[in-house]
Amino acid sequence: MKSSHRPFGLPAAVAAAVLLSAAAGCSSPDASASVVVPSPPAEEASYCQALAKELPDTVAGLGRSDPEPGSDLTAGWGDGAIVLRCGVPRPEKMSDPKAQGVSANGVRWMLEERAGDGPRFTSVYRKTYVEVTLDARYEHDAGPLTDLAIPVERAVPCALEPECA
Repeated sequence: MKSSHRPFGLPAAVAAAVLLSAAAGCSSPDASASVVVPSPPAEEASYCQALAKELPDTVAGLGRSDPEPGSDLTAGWGDGAIVLRCGVPRPEKMSDPKAQGVSANGVRWMLEERAGDGPRFTSVYRKTYVEVTLDARYEHDAGPLTDLAIPVERAVPCALEPECA
């Protein structure tokens, strides 16, 4: 007798769709975001660990709610509204001479607009890259960077003086 592990003997693609739908229906709308944890070199990871100790409990009035899986390299506020990843690779967009940037409390950030979502900012001129992703409610608002810039400035040294000043 042949045994099948698919629900009700459905074709594999249909079974996968059923299982994904069921899983989505069971997940809580208050669940923390899920993000890819960066894997920087050891020296950069040490800056990220120092940054993790400096991060605030609230950003833009939103409480801390770190994404899964838990790591010193990631942090979040407002159930995924604001997500920080430390030690990310250098974004390709940084090679674009037309890339836009902003400065907040002494830290410079490259801006990447994301269609249908909020912006992504990546620190520049630091010994490791720190990425801050904002959801759609921050489409035209870099305000959360003001709460994150001071911890970044304290924990992640400048890599290119005098650009950080």
